[in-house]
Amino acid sequence: MFIKNLSASGYRNLSIESQELSPGINILHGNNAQGKTNFLEAVYFCAFGRSLRARSDSELIRWDGETAHIRAELERGGIDSVLDARIAQTGSKTAKSISVNHIPIRHMKDLFGRLLVVMFSPEDLRLVKAGPSERRRFMDMEICQLSPVYYGDLREYHRALKQRNALLKVLQKDKSQRDSLSIWDEQLTNYGARIMKTRATFVRKVNEIAAEIHSDITQGAETLQLEYKPGIQMRDGSPDFAKHFEKTHERDIFRGTTGDGIHTDDIEFNLNATSVRHFGSQGQQRTAALSAKLAGIRIIEQSTDETPILLLDDVLSELDGTRQKFLLSRITNLQTIVTCTGIEDVLKKISDCRIMWVENGKIIDRGAANE
Repeated sequence: MFIKNLSASGYRNLSIESQELSPGINILHGNNAQGKTNFLEAVYFCAFGRSLRARSDSELIRWDGETAHIRAELERGGIDSVLDARIAQTGSKTAKSISVNHIPIRHMKDLFGRLLVVMFSPEDLRLVKAGPSERRRFMDMEICQLSPVYYGDLREYHRALKQRNALLKVLQKDKSQRDSLSIWDEQLTNYGARIMKTRATFVRKVNEIAAEIHSDITQGAETLQLEYKPGIQMRDGSPDFAKHFEKTHERDIFRGTTGDGIHTDDIEFNLNATSVRHFGSQGQQRTAALSAKLAGIRIIEQSTDETPILLLDDVLSELDGTRQKFLLSRITNLQTIVTCTGIEDVLKKISDCRIMWVENGKIIDRGAANE
């Protein structure tokens, strides 16, 4: 799978009439705040229907405009398709529409998997060190591309969680509606159990592949192990949601929020049986994060028989020479879009690539590096 051409207007500061991309490595370089990351975000939006950074879709429209449009021409398995994403602002309301080959996508779950993308930014290098929410996001973004059902379960779980939390606040003042808690307990149990099972399977796969990758990077000096840490204790391989929620009613009412569930899940990273997050060096934490992200790419390849598009947002500058060399050795068979400020050092490591200069949201195509 790869993007053949991308156009964007009104999205952030981008003004790209038509930009061809190489099925191999594409380098976007230029000064800061010119639109390099916005280009990657536009690709990400086409894949997930949401921004990686903005809280609302309205923030994605150029400050002096009312509409944004991204058009991506794709090739997958020798078949061409066109994905259009539009955002329109009318007064205080923002509308979003996405279509594939001019056929509207009615539900976001039907978008996932159309454009397979793995994003890797400096923030992802802090995957191990950051809080649990970042590791949950890692799981969710990877799994959603492979399972629309998972996305639906996740959405319904968080909808039920919001309703349960609202009820808990009411019960702090009036406990006459306490019996209603069981309704939301059941919802969280049904969706949460499926989500937990899927996450557990995913982490097992990542653990197996990441351990191999990490061993290659460290030349066998370290053993990486990832362990899924569910927010609800497992019993005989299954979560005991119903009993757990019943036991925590009083605590949850007192606090006004649901204390446990898949919304508190985490992944523990260990090196040689020791926590990388708490005791690992910055280099060890980054190597573990790099191994996990590369494992995510391989899982997509194994599950779909397609190579995802890799987006590297100024990641190379954050890695030392050894890790740079290893990462670049693993991306030779998939389309990669790399952003950087200085290109000279990058070209010492990548010779076969397409080079594009980005300035004020526009792209000047400088062609292949070896031309």
